[in-house]
Amino acid sequence: MAKTSNRSFNVNVFLSTVDGGRTIATYLENETVYSQGDPADSVFYIQKGKVKVSIVSEQGKEAIVALHQSGDFFGEGCLSGQPLRLATVSAMVHSVVMRLDRASITRVLREEPKFSELFISYLLARNARVEGDLVDQLFNSSEKRLARLLLLMANFGKEESPQRVIANISQQTLAEMIGTTRSRVSTFMNKFRKLGFIQYNGDLKVHSSLLNVVLHDNPKLRDRDL
Repeated sequence: MAKTSNRSFNVNVFLSTVDGGRTIATYLENETVYSQGDPADSVFYIQKGKVKVSIVSEQGKEAIVALHQSGDFFGEGCLSGQPLRLATVSAMVHSVVMRLDRASITRVLREEPKFSELFISYLLARNARVEGDLVDQLFNSSEKRLARLLLLMANFGKEESPQRVIANISQQTLAEMIGTTRSRVSTFMNKFRKLGFIQYNGDLKVHSSLLNVVLHDNPKLRDRDL
């Protein structure tokens, strides 16, 4: 998202030239980038791959609250005085992630107006997404929430071309993100596939026709036999 908000400015190239305070690490599937309760002392940028953000309650219940992919930042809470990480971030696929310590990214934001503008635009877009997620949870059915999540994961509605093929993601993960059960997700996925909205066999292909589920409360779609 961030890297396309200003096509004349390549954030990946720029961050690769930052002096000091920068490290790059590779994470395998399910490997932890940082854990809930760790010191919040840096911001991360995904060069390649995808990560999930999860929170565990005091009762031990885990919830996946966000997914981030190539071109996304995460961990920016440290810039607002957050002392400890509020969530755990782990790789969903083989990922390459850049870490910038708090002092370095603070300096870059102060000294590089183009990067500062891009970073702020990214955070504003992220905030709008969070607000949209809240409205989605409050007012939409789990079927609509799943359709919206799949469309967002495929980049529909963003500036860049939609990535209609989504790397393998478990139905349990999808269920945790929209607040329902895996069995209901399985039912909806089968329905979407039979209606021609998606294709999946390992990887998942999302068609623009899935927008019909989000934009229209169509009884024919809702009641059609599975």
